[in-house]
Amino acid sequence: MSTEVYRDAWGIPHLRADSAGELAFAQGRNAARDRAWQIEVERHRSQGTTAAFLGAGAVAWDRFARQARLDDTARRCFRNLDADTRAWVCAYVDGVNAGLAEGARRAPEFAATGLAPGVWQPWTPLGVWLATHILFAGFPTKLWREEVVRRLGPEAVGLFATDGPVSSGSNGWLVTGDRTATGAPVIAGDPHRFIEAPGVYQQIRLACPEYDVVGLAVPGVPGIAHFGHTGTVAWAITNAMADYQDLYRERLRRDGTRVRALGPDGWRPASAHTETIEVAGADPVEVEVVETERGPVVIGGPDSTAAISLRYPPRVSGELGFGALPALLRARGVADVDRAFDQWAEPVNVVQAADTEGGLLHRVAGRVPLRHHDNRLRVVPAWEPGHEWRGLHEPMPREPVDGMAVMANQRGLAEPLGVEFAPPYRAERIRHLLAQSEDWSAAGMAAVHTDTHLGPARLLLGLVAEAEGLSAAGVRLRDRLLRWDRRMAADSTDATAYAAVRTAVVRRLAAHPALAGLTELTRPAEPAGPTTAADPAAVADPTATADPAAPADLTGPAGPTDYPEVFLPWLALVPRVAFALDSLLTTDLLPGLDAAEVVRAAVEEVAAAAEDHVPWAEVHRLAPWQALPDPAPELRPGLPGDHDCVLSTTSVPGVTDHCVRGPAARYAWDLARREDSLWVVPFGASGVPGDPHHRDQLPLWLRGELVPVVTDWNRLTKEERHVH
Repeated sequence: MSTEVYRDAWGIPHLRADSAGELAFAQGRNAARDRAWQIEVERHRSQGTTAAFLGAGAVAWDRFARQARLDDTARRCFRNLDADTRAWVCAYVDGVNAGLAEGARRAPEFAATGLAPGVWQPWTPLGVWLATHILFAGFPTKLWREEVVRRLGPEAVGLFATDGPVSSGSNGWLVTGDRTATGAPVIAGDPHRFIEAPGVYQQIRLACPEYDVVGLAVPGVPGIAHFGHTGTVAWAITNAMADYQDLYRERLRRDGTRVRALGPDGWRPASAHTETIEVAGADPVEVEVVETERGPVVIGGPDSTAAISLRYPPRVSGELGFGALPALLRARGVADVDRAFDQWAEPVNVVQAADTEGGLLHRVAGRVPLRHHDNRLRVVPAWEPGHEWRGLHEPMPREPVDGMAVMANQRGLAEPLGVEFAPPYRAERIRHLLAQSEDWSAAGMAAVHTDTHLGPARLLLGLVAEAEGLSAAGVRLRDRLLRWDRRMAADSTDATAYAAVRTAVVRRLAAHPALAGLTELTRPAEPAGPTTAADPAAVADPTATADPAAPADLTGPAGPTDYPEVFLPWLALVPRVAFALDSLLTTDLLPGLDAAEVVRAAVEEVAAAAEDHVPWAEVHRLAPWQALPDPAPELRPGLPGDHDCVLSTTSVPGVTDHCVRGPAARYAWDLARREDSLWVVPFGASGVPGDPHHRDQLPLWLRGELVPVVTDWNRLTKEERHVH
């Protein structure tokens, strides 16, 4: 048996093998050779062992990964795979292990950190998937709502709802054949994630006698999960914004060497053990890992005045939906894709698909538990009955496609499953753009990908227009903003002026006296436990005299006021204000708030600081995440776009104009001719610094251009033939 590796002009791997198993091996080996550092970092993230080579700054994540039982959950889910899928995943892992040594020799990060390539276990790809997506649904938002209610009252629970801030999202659209030049559908879009270098998506082709698929793979995970084209059917996803993870306020106590937790049926045993996190350049850190009948405890513990557990579907069911991955590769039509996504678990996504026979699909896929409405909003008491899970939402929502279907994390198809969604601006703008033509092609979709019109500017600009008593400089700035075309173009100085006013408004709103208590939430906790607490025997049992039916005290020294560092991004006031700006400028829940005066003062502040502004791209620069930061200036290029543009390049108004999240890939799948499809990623096909294809797609990505999908083997360069 043999496998062959080909490359196109952009270094994108095209893998061909004699069987699906051999092809899985080849994909794993390729991931190890092209992305060794990246996938090893992801393996360590899933295990909670990154601090061993990245140092003390990685301890917070490692603690969470261990307390959330990510690696153990991956093992459970692997054991529950059907035999064929299990063998397929094992073949991929065998390929990774066969290629890691070579890949590590090519990647200088291993030498820089002293990390030696490790050994992947059969369940490691499932752990990588879990670690990548465990925070995708944004369950820490429930901590934020809890604090808002505690400080502002229950009527304020939705005050910061964005139909606003999201930790992840995407644009996606399906145009039916009656609106395209070829008469066949086109599917296009761009997943929005934190921009990482190397990128989270890898362009790849997987071919064997059973199938021939191009798509965007997640390095470290076999198959093509999110975006693929088999030649006869194509699919794509966006985050459905569903709520499917719950937080429970726990009462814990020690019973000798054991831990017990108070549930609806009284005190019940909880599992507990201690793990050690090795830390490069520092002393090891011990972490107590506690799990109640609800789930793993991720905040506090038996020696804290409060504790919170996390309940998430794969931990409960032992199912991660990996059976969908090989089924998607074998899909020949929409019906096959539909059946494959019936197995999907996490994250919960909206799926679009189309085939060459006229089949169309627009549905939600994933597992969402049925439970009390309060579970979806806040942290709920573990000891009160009524907060248990009662099965799953079935069937998942779906709707027919008429001319076009747009998914941009807005309310709509998935509304019964979620609480907060993205604002409607991106979805409305995409529909508006698509309605302008009935002659769309895959190549034409770049015009939609790169649209910079900023819909939500209208509210703030409306208040700017009404500002009274401005200075002469303020009047000039006001008039300038009202003439602006509302496009966050790279060369627009007006866009920069608008962003400056928005920042000033955000900071002034965040300084409102009613929100003062919410500024205290981002103080990192020193977790109580064997490494930092006093003698556990000296810590009072918080449940000894408390009424179990009463709310737990959340204000104690080790209570959730001191949240673990991993949750602090969800608890920062200024970003919350920034992304809920429309709501806060129109609310009556903040006593004494004069929105008109806030905006007037912001205009004056910006006008007094400078009347000349640099182009938007000079301040709106890419800031990708890297496990080992690289200060190279080519990684900090200027960008057009903004959070609520179709070209969604997210900064955090009031904090920074730098872009941390944006299109992690762009694609346009043509169902008439797969070879007319297009794609691009932010950097390149290779994760190896110095490789010609390490960052060669970055200039195209910046310009909104796409790379052709090559399907003719004769136009590819054969790199090697591997016999094994």
